[in-house]
Amino acid sequence: MSRHLDAAAETQLGTSLTGVLDRLRTAHDLGVDRLPQDHLERLHSALDRAGTRRSLSGDHTVVGVFGPTGSGKSSLVNALSGTDAARVAARRPTTSEPLALVWGRQGSYELLDWLDVRQRVELPDGALLVAGAGGGAPAAEPTGPAGPAQIDGAQAGKGVAGRGPAEVLVAATARNSSRDGANPDQAGRDSADLPTNLDQAGDAAERRPRWGLFRWRRRRSTSTTRSSTVPSKVPVPLDSAAGLILLDLPDFDSITLAHREIVHRLAGQVDVLLWVVDPQKYADAALHHDFLQELATHEAVTLVALNQADRLDTTDLDAVTASLEAILADEGLRNVVVLPVSARTGQGVGDLSRQIRELAESRAAATRRMVADAARSAAELLPFTADPAVAMPSGGALDALADELGSAAGVRVVVDAVRSAYRRDAHATMGWPVTRWLAGLRPDPLRRLNLRSQDMAPELRRSSLPLAQPAQRARVDHALRVFGDAAAGDVVEPWHTSIRDAARDTAGELTDALDTAVTGTDLETGRRAWWGIFGVLQWIAFAALVAGLAWLGVLAVLGFLQLPAIDVPRVEGFPVPTLLILGGLTAGVLLGVVAALLARWGAGRRASRVRKRLLDACSGVAHDVVLQPVADEIERCNAFTAAVLAASGRG
Repeated sequence: MSRHLDAAAETQLGTSLTGVLDRLRTAHDLGVDRLPQDHLERLHSALDRAGTRRSLSGDHTVVGVFGPTGSGKSSLVNALSGTDAARVAARRPTTSEPLALVWGRQGSYELLDWLDVRQRVELPDGALLVAGAGGGAPAAEPTGPAGPAQIDGAQAGKGVAGRGPAEVLVAATARNSSRDGANPDQAGRDSADLPTNLDQAGDAAERRPRWGLFRWRRRRSTSTTRSSTVPSKVPVPLDSAAGLILLDLPDFDSITLAHREIVHRLAGQVDVLLWVVDPQKYADAALHHDFLQELATHEAVTLVALNQADRLDTTDLDAVTASLEAILADEGLRNVVVLPVSARTGQGVGDLSRQIRELAESRAAATRRMVADAARSAAELLPFTADPAVAMPSGGALDALADELGSAAGVRVVVDAVRSAYRRDAHATMGWPVTRWLAGLRPDPLRRLNLRSQDMAPELRRSSLPLAQPAQRARVDHALRVFGDAAAGDVVEPWHTSIRDAARDTAGELTDALDTAVTGTDLETGRRAWWGIFGVLQWIAFAALVAGLAWLGVLAVLGFLQLPAIDVPRVEGFPVPTLLILGGLTAGVLLGVVAALLARWGAGRRASRVRKRLLDACSGVAHDVVLQPVADEIERCNAFTAAVLAASGRG
């Protein structure tokens, strides 16, 4: 499978990556305090790596060479680069810290600083990369410009800004001689003999077979290095606009913890992962379980080289290659081709270097790596998505919550108080004047609840309803729990808990909100206009009764004193005083009965209206205080789901 991308495809891939990263950032922000912390940390690290990598050189492709102890990573790096830069020895571990071979200096220093790679070998402009058909002949090393210059991270910038190539070589030689335990004085004398330009450096390299930790030689190509029947590897320069960084890394199964930590860190940073295995350790559990299984989405930037292929005959090599490809396929890396190579004989090195060169010249490997990282991050978030989207709570659930909150807020108590207060006030206005004063002795139900102070500002009103009592708080908690569970439905965790908690966490606000809603509701505590008519009629009836009694009283006094009697007018034979007494008494009683009936009817209507207003007020509290946070959490869950599905290509 070709790994080359044209310019249009590369641009499209970069644009797609930008959208995916934006959606993952959205998912990260929405998942804060909801998702497990380890998932958030991994997602944040992936986003941070992608952001940093995109800000660094896009012309360089970083190829990390990974492998177990004894797999021949360093030998393969030397074979690919045509140098002896990577240290090779029988004693393990040979590589204790990463070594970078750099093609293309411009922009590489910042990238290597981010990778925290201090040992660097900078190949001169025009340096070649071994390529072509692999054969059994020995590798013919590059015949171009002089060998590479080794620099470390602290002096990388100086090598560009203020030091020439010869100065870099001198510094590298002094350090490496000291590192190998050579006499410092002798190292100084050797440094004094170093060439002053790159051409002389190449000649000096032929005379001096070893400098410090690294060796490099300029071998001049002769007719004897090529076979007339089997072509040897042909040195091919990289595209002038492309850069390449080849990293020789410590063993991932090293007994040294620091080495393993370096490998794990760089496995998450490099653009291309080149896994070097040998016929003895190609099925190593540490390789497959700790790395390859977790990188199943990274097959576009994964290369696998089966080194030491020259030790196997054709039949065994085919069997081992097929076995390794089957293992990789089981781990999701179905399109990764295993390349049998031999760093010692050069077998297959050309095919491997050609794939590396294609990746470097396409300048799309870094983007592909970030796309793969984003795909893995999105896949890790898929178990936390709610598909289909969570629906908003139904009207029935909200009405049930409002009723429960109304009960907890004492709506029934308030309605009964309004009904009783209406009848009390009506009797005080329309009752028989003789007994009307008795109504004043009865306590005012609304005043007892501190709901009669309608002239007080709403924010200053406080009812005497038992909202803060344990029984009422328990009722509110139960109502919120039922509503939260109904709103969450069967949505996956952590959103089920977060939606339910969004409802339950409003319990502290509900007490004040419900009290404010009750005290702010119009309870219609005023008196009705028609009460006054009955009041006047009652007074007229009472006046007639009093007049009749007074009239009869005068007649009785006159008779007792034996004074001349006064003629009493009669109506249909009935004395007027008697008619006044009977009429006033009868009218008073009838008016009282009618007024009581009307008061009962009016009290019921007022109570019904007040109950509706109170329930509406409680419903408003349920909507503003409870439903809104729950709806916000549901929208957050759905937005998170949409972002993750879009990032994973399923939206």
